[in-house]
Amino acid sequence: TVTSTTETSTTAPAEADTEATSTTEATSTTEASSADVATTPSTTTTELPTTTTESSSTTVADTTTTTSTSTTAAPATTGAEFGATVFEITELIAARMTNSWREGCPVPLSGLRLITMNHWDYDGNIASGELVVNAEHANDVVQVFSRLFDARFPIERMELVDNFGGDDDLSMVANNTSAFNCRTVAGTNTLSDHAFGAAIDINPLVNPFVTSRGIFPPEGEAFVDRSVQVQGGIYRGDAVTRAFAEIGWEWGGDWVNSKDWQHFSAP
Repeated sequence: TVTSTTETSTTAPAEADTEATSTTEATSTTEASSADVATTPSTTTTELPTTTTESSSTTVADTTTTTSTSTTAAPATTGAEFGATVFEITELIAARMTNSWREGCPVPLSGLRLITMNHWDYDGNIASGELVVNAEHANDVVQVFSRLFDARFPIERMELVDNFGGDDDLSMVANNTSAFNCRTVAGTNTLSDHAFGAAIDINPLVNPFVTSRGIFPPEGEAFVDRSVQVQGGIYRGDAVTRAFAEIGWEWGGDWVNSKDWQHFSAP
């Protein structure tokens, strides 16, 4: 085991430094600048490196995370390494969140964190993604996505919901994985778990929300039959449900009166 101490910004990229310790069998550092967080699209894709490692490595502010290689069957790859960085919400980042956060939301900007991380895309390449979650859940969320990376679980895209004007319907149709959005539960006046930064929807097009009121998104009707497994689908007992169960989060696929296959939330 190799332990490295890395200076990681938690207030703003290139504004202030906080020490972070990452413990894995192989160690790498994810650097991020203010320009990266402010302007880099979250769907950029890079070719896989050519050197082989035995485990993934996580760089996260104020946490120690240990990860191990998954035995889940996956496409042949070399040099696959997970990396993540957690940022406080600075003015620069807040300027990108005007569709998802506003005055009066139940969680102040100071209580949220932006996580930048890599993930596997639908083409089997490593892509860069972003999620905003409640600060108290940030480290657990990094752990989950490290597990999913090890399992080669594909995520089509991972962008802030603000890129879709804060419109959850548009985000779902685009099969976009997202978390924080200060909104109510569809068709009600009740604040969603997403408004607290305590829920994540993963590949929502192929993991639709099925209710007596309809299927959301409607374009997800083709994926309602869970006996037919598709790329990016979430199924009982798979790597995704196990990873969230490890941190104690609940899965919408376990609900009785409806099934929200895309949805995971803190209890």
